[in-house]
Amino acid sequence: MAVTSGVLTIKPTSGTPYQLNNDQVTRASSALLRHIKAEEEKKAVESTKKDLLANNDDEEDDDAEDSADATPVWLVITTKKHIVDKNRLKPGKIPVPHSLNTSPSLRVCLITADPQRAVKDVIADPQFPATLSSRITKVIGYTKLKTKYKSFESRRRLLSEHDVFLADDRIIMRLVETLGKIFYKSSKRPVPIRIAEVQKVGGKRVKKEDRKRPPTDEKYSAVASPAVVAKEIEKTLASVPVHLASAATTSVRVGSANFTPEKLVENVEAVVQGMAEKFVSKGWRNIKALHLKGANTMAMPIWLASELWVDEGDVREDEDPKAIEGSKKTSKKRKSTGEAEPAKSKKPKTAEKEEDDDAELIASRKAKLQAQKARALSDGDEVNGSKAAVATAPEGATTSSKKKRKSVSKS
Repeated sequence: MAVTSGVLTIKPTSGTPYQLNNDQVTRASSALLRHIKAEEEKKAVESTKKDLLANNDDEEDDDAEDSADATPVWLVITTKKHIVDKNRLKPGKIPVPHSLNTSPSLRVCLITADPQRAVKDVIADPQFPATLSSRITKVIGYTKLKTKYKSFESRRRLLSEHDVFLADDRIIMRLVETLGKIFYKSSKRPVPIRIAEVQKVGGKRVKKEDRKRPPTDEKYSAVASPAVVAKEIEKTLASVPVHLASAATTSVRVGSANFTPEKLVENVEAVVQGMAEKFVSKGWRNIKALHLKGANTMAMPIWLASELWVDEGDVREDEDPKAIEGSKKTSKKRKSTGEAEPAKSKKPKTAEKEEDDDAELIASRKAKLQAQKARALSDGDEVNGSKAAVATAPEGATTSSKKKRKSVSKS
């Protein structure tokens, strides 16, 4: 059978190439959703155990369609250069037309700045939407969070008890040390929201350094009105979080296996536009490839860049190779076709001075050694001469000395 080659992605026929082709995204979305559904049906048939946690209701509504338990679908973004220079522990947000958090059984944990009572009173206010307050299952202040959830087991239990974590943007960076790696290595990082009252003068926000201290009733003035807080929470739940790291790839959840291809396409287009405009430096020119992927599936390409560089200045064209070699540093080795001149070793001045000092020191040591040797030889000659004189003395002198010693001993 002959092998046929096809094009991975379809480029737009008109306009700029830095845009998605709707037909390509639709084809990839439909194929991916069909594959995920087929795999799930295959596992259900092969499984011999009954799933006690499965929902046996025959009714299929939009809430079940967008349930958080469905298989997630990810948009994988690959860039030519790193997206950011260092890891950003504060997630970003991109609004999407079809939210991933529409289930009425969604469990939301809200972490607030102290005191927590002010936020609890706002949520309990009659003006706060009842459909939203029923999904906020826990409100906890920062001080209570630090004291109550110190152990690893308690943090893991808190993580498993809730689906989404929202945090006051005033304390979002302090949660990194408080919650630890159990949260920040998962997909449930706290997403920042603004629940503090924004001071305005003449319709404009007041700068941080110009803000006045709140009145004596601080617990109620530090939090915005129930309508503002509810709008901020709903806006965050209707967005997808973006976690950026110092790498050339990142993944953003854009839907689930229960989505229709049309809904998935609209979310993908919104996320790609938001990433290119807000998060990826230099926008589309820095994007290398876009893929759609399930939890355990292959990646489906939806857009591939035709250029592997970001700026035109990164590539040199129509230049003489000799001129390029001449621009290199002289310290680096380079190949040449002509005869290579013998390299002259140049020593620094400091090294020459050190060598001269060493030579003088060696010469002085040799002179001292020679003088000591000559002195030792002269002393040896004197000692040998005295011994010879003693050995050649007359015998009479020696015998007389012996007789004198005997006489002295007898007396």
